[in-house]
Amino acid sequence: MSLASLRPHFKPTLLLAYPVVISQLGHVLVNVCDSMVVGQLGIVPLAAVSLGVSVSTVVLVFGLGLSMGITPLVAAADGQRDVARIGQLLVNGVLLCTLAGVVLALAGLVVPWGLQFLRQPAAVVELAAPWVRIMFMSLLPLMVFQGFRQFAEGLGLTRQAMYLSVLANVLNALLCYALVFGNWGAPRMGMVGSAWATLISRVLMAILMATYVLRARRLQPYRAAVGAWRPSGAVLRKLTDLGAPIGVQMMFEVGAFSVSAIMIGWLGATALAAHQIAINVASVTYMAASGIAAAATIRVGRQRGLGNALGSRHAGYTAYLLTFAFMSGMGLVLVFGRFFIPTLYNHNPEVVGQAASLLLIAALFQISDGVQVVGLGALRGLEDVKWPSVVALLAYWAVALPLGYVLGFVFKLGAMGVWTGLLTGLSLVAGVLLWRFNRFSAVTVNEPTTVLR
Repeated sequence: MSLASLRPHFKPTLLLAYPVVISQLGHVLVNVCDSMVVGQLGIVPLAAVSLGVSVSTVVLVFGLGLSMGITPLVAAADGQRDVARIGQLLVNGVLLCTLAGVVLALAGLVVPWGLQFLRQPAAVVELAAPWVRIMFMSLLPLMVFQGFRQFAEGLGLTRQAMYLSVLANVLNALLCYALVFGNWGAPRMGMVGSAWATLISRVLMAILMATYVLRARRLQPYRAAVGAWRPSGAVLRKLTDLGAPIGVQMMFEVGAFSVSAIMIGWLGATALAAHQIAINVASVTYMAASGIAAAATIRVGRQRGLGNALGSRHAGYTAYLLTFAFMSGMGLVLVFGRFFIPTLYNHNPEVVGQAASLLLIAALFQISDGVQVVGLGALRGLEDVKWPSVVALLAYWAVALPLGYVLGFVFKLGAMGVWTGLLTGLSLVAGVLLWRFNRFSAVTVNEPTTVLR
């Protein structure tokens, strides 16, 4: 495979990717904003946000993963010009996401109670519990937004979600500044104000995204094909069969990071605050790579729907190359900015010093993180979603976490040891998924009639 064979895929991949990158960044920038604003209140509030994010994100990513099953199915149906099928996916995709949002929001009634059993500092748990409760409420509007968004992105309409994510993040930042500190006549609510800001901005995102999909003239043929807006058991099962493994895989990955945060919390509030800064920064670059991965899902899925197996392979490797270049550059940014970036969150010298050390490891796993997420995206385009979940389970929970615990607490390396375990797990997943895509797409090229499952 030559660079010339990939060249035709660069422009369409980038055109799809950049709005998705900005949309994906919207999810994580909410936490970045919360962390930066709350970090000005002190070490304990910043540590409380770290604990709250660690717990709520595990649940959030399952919902995001479940919704991602919509995109490759819509992309494949679009490649086949199956308007009726696309209409069915709209109805059932939004229904599935809404029901999931209700369940996830209700989980917020129980999760805060369980924080007391995680052996975290008492002051941190006390601040985190009400913040977590409100963040779980925001998962319902977020899942409604995701249902409409993933449908639109499956058709290649990625800019609309981008615009809404930018708008929502501006609103979140303004509300966060007002409600946390009591500015502009707003009540001073402390760190819980950042959670209310997130809830309000996500409600707006859901309303506006739904309005676009249900009113846009270009989507009228798909709405007309729906007829009665009734659920289909077969379509719901197909969406669940594809989306649930994605959600589980994401839970395994993010859950490993969350457990790592809990372990680091055993070291005290300062270490947990430093971890929050470093993981917050790393999550920004990860979401950018995740946007390219989403473009890979759309491109690979569409080429698959057209019956162009070689095009699917080339589309996947184009995303790999773009992600490798981007994450390499981001790694250099973290290396050279490791002492400045933490000061945007907190000025405590001990927190800044520990965060700078963790950012060095974050710089190293940028490439592994990017390669593994784009591998997931490319395999989703081929509807290969169950096998990566097994890989994630073994790499993160059988290798990364035990290794991180041994290095961090047996060999007394602290947070650096825990993060080294994460780096190892990411690298394993990246290598195995690259092998999987290379093998799976090569078989497809050699056997064009093979059904990709």
